[in-house]
Amino acid sequence: MATHTRQPTITYDTAAHAVAAAVRIGAEVGIRAVVCVVDPSMNLVAFARADGATPHSVETSRRKADTAASTRRPSASMRADLVSALEHGSGGRLTSIAGGVPLIFDGLLVGGLGIAGGAPEQDIQVAELTLAEIGAEGAES
Repeated sequence: MATHTRQPTITYDTAAHAVAAAVRIGAEVGIRAVVCVVDPSMNLVAFARADGATPHSVETSRRKADTAASTRRPSASMRADLVSALEHGSGGRLTSIAGGVPLIFDGLLVGGLGIAGGAPEQDIQVAELTLAEIGAEGAES
């Protein structure tokens, strides 16, 4: 019987790099991004809010990151028949809004990235460009 498990976790340096890249990329695509990186247990590792970003995007970015980290899938890929149950059953910690992607390196899930501040299509664009910039594996949606 196993006595413990090991869980790969994103480093602060990588999380900070992702946050800085996403804020810059957000500006390039015309949004004031709010960016959240969590570890696989949904603990906050890094966060940034572009100047002038909407206040509600803070919580939305966190929920997107939590969803991607805990389900190992993009937030927008949640099954339609489970959306309401998961959102309510998790006390609102999970969301089906596009912009959350798992952070995967070398085939290992190390966390989740959540982008908010634009339309869902813009948020996912920023997330995908950020994954590419930091060298993470792309998420299938």
